[in-house]
Amino acid sequence: MPGTVLFIQHHSYAPPAMLGEAFTEAGYDVEVLAIPDTKPGTVEFPGALAYDAIVPLGAIFSVYDPDLVKSWVGAEMALLREADAAGVPVLGVCFGGQLLAQAHGGTVGQSPVPEIGWYQVTSDHPAVVPEGPWFQWHSDRWTLPPGAVEVARNSNASQAFVLRRSMAVQFHPELDSDLLEQWLEDHPAPQLNGAALDTRILREHTKGAQDAAARRVRQLVTGFLGNVAVGSNLRGPV
Repeated sequence: MPGTVLFIQHHSYAPPAMLGEAFTEAGYDVEVLAIPDTKPGTVEFPGALAYDAIVPLGAIFSVYDPDLVKSWVGAEMALLREADAAGVPVLGVCFGGQLLAQAHGGTVGQSPVPEIGWYQVTSDHPAVVPEGPWFQWHSDRWTLPPGAVEVARNSNASQAFVLRRSMAVQFHPELDSDLLEQWLEDHPAPQLNGAALDTRILREHTKGAQDAAARRVRQLVTGFLGNVAVGSNLRGPV
């Protein structure tokens, strides 16, 4: 039976959006833990057993920032390890996925090829991580933690892995045009590899892609809940 999903929101302009809607449609009550936009020194995280699923969302921070690891990032990773030990499913999104990797013994570092915009993703398990263009906004990437199975990728980075009842995705399944406007308001001149992005094209691409993306995010949540969250033994390429 569905219960309550906790979304960990690291910025006011980065809400659950379409991802929260997909969990609601799956029958879950949505609760949001909002972390202040400025780098907080201490965050009181609830216990993992209070929830039926946990979804740490994206952030502009780097999970390997040593000062943050000593404070709230370290505490959030402890929550994710607690969830893993208790069998509470976790779906980590971008920064949240990198948190999962680092919390369980993988590494995170600067990517030689940052990604901002819509990028094609190849999946070994399309019923869990649908293929197709997914929206990206990141300059870091992970290496897999021990025991994890990579289930999606592109030429630039690993895009999804599964570890027991946790799944990390590097992309942003929650993004639609309204959310993009919030991000562009906070980052009005995004750059990729030092070159300014054409925000008009970014908006047009998002407007054209969001209907299909809305269908994929629902498939992603259904696949996560029906496979990863129940402990299915997914494997990589065969």
